[in-house]
Amino acid sequence: MASHRKSRTPGTRVAGIRTPALATAALTSVALLSQTADAAPGDDRPSLEEVEKKVGDLYRQAESATEKYNAAKEKTTKQRKRVDTLLDDVAQRTQKLNEARAELGSYAAAQYRTGAGMPDTATFLLAETPQDVFDQRQVLDRMTGRQKAAVDDYVTQQTETMKKRQEATESLRTLTETQGDLKTAKATVQKKLADARELLSKLTAEEKARLAAIEKRKQEEAARKAAELARQQAAQEQAREEAAQQSGGTSESSGSGSTGSADTPPADSSYAAKAEKAIAFARAQIGKPYVWGATGPGSYDCSGLTQAAWKAAGVSLPRTTYDQVNAGTTVPVSQAQPGDLVFFYDDVTHVGIYIGNGMMIHAPKPGTYVREESIYYDGDSAIHSIVRPA
Repeated sequence: MASHRKSRTPGTRVAGIRTPALATAALTSVALLSQTADAAPGDDRPSLEEVEKKVGDLYRQAESATEKYNAAKEKTTKQRKRVDTLLDDVAQRTQKLNEARAELGSYAAAQYRTGAGMPDTATFLLAETPQDVFDQRQVLDRMTGRQKAAVDDYVTQQTETMKKRQEATESLRTLTETQGDLKTAKATVQKKLADARELLSKLTAEEKARLAAIEKRKQEEAARKAAELARQQAAQEQAREEAAQQSGGTSESSGSGSTGSADTPPADSSYAAKAEKAIAFARAQIGKPYVWGATGPGSYDCSGLTQAAWKAAGVSLPRTTYDQVNAGTTVPVSQAQPGDLVFFYDDVTHVGIYIGNGMMIHAPKPGTYVREESIYYDGDSAIHSIVRPA
């Protein structure tokens, strides 16, 4: 299972990482913008604000369970391959053990035929463990060189076969555990999505229309903040170029509309070239459905999309958001450049690929499609961190 980051104090900002409070600004704005009347006395039906918040929470919980599912699936796949390899090895070693046993048996049969009494080699065939063999050293002293060699081979094959059988048994036990984790995560995702669908199904046509209006206002606010970030980045880039001209130097612009600092230099042309390929791939996926646990080519979940996009650029990313967030250098939001990964929420359960001007391409949630959207789609406090993966 992928491990979560430790919780931070809400509102803390460290090296470009902004940890959101439990209630995001987006949800606060929803409460302010909604014109829903108070529920009538005796009506225990939840308000539109409560439904919107609950559905959002369920989708995020589903995404969290999806990342756990992805981690368990990856672990299960690797463990199954290991088990198959070990079982093949056990089969091969068992064959060699049988061949060694047959050779040892031929010496025992020969001793019987010559009337030599209790054959020395037969003693080893009766031994159940390699230790039983080693405990009979006096017998080894009476054997010929060829007999000793046969015993040595038999003991070696017996020891290795037992070792591999034990490893296979332990691996099978681990595989059973990971399959259990996979089943649990899958059931959790399905339950959260079913609960969200049930809540939405109870809304009236009017409530659904008002909910859509709230979502539209959120998107407009997110677009405004994206434009503000784009202006800020452009101003920083211009200031850096002017400073370089005044000092007689040259300014290497990455063409991203963002600037570097003493702590975080701008990405070089090599990164920009890779990022361009990753973004081109991501853009070609726009319109494909979000499907939890999917890695393409017909559908994706959030981390499946970013992994596939950077793979197209020749960069291998881990499967889950929990691991992807550690697969690069963290930079401030103001210095985000195209290709960077944008992570969301305190438990790091969502990710998109930055394309510049405050925008990203991501696979949002079940029932939606891969799309281009502001990185502030759920409020600026929802942004966890920006990571440059290559």
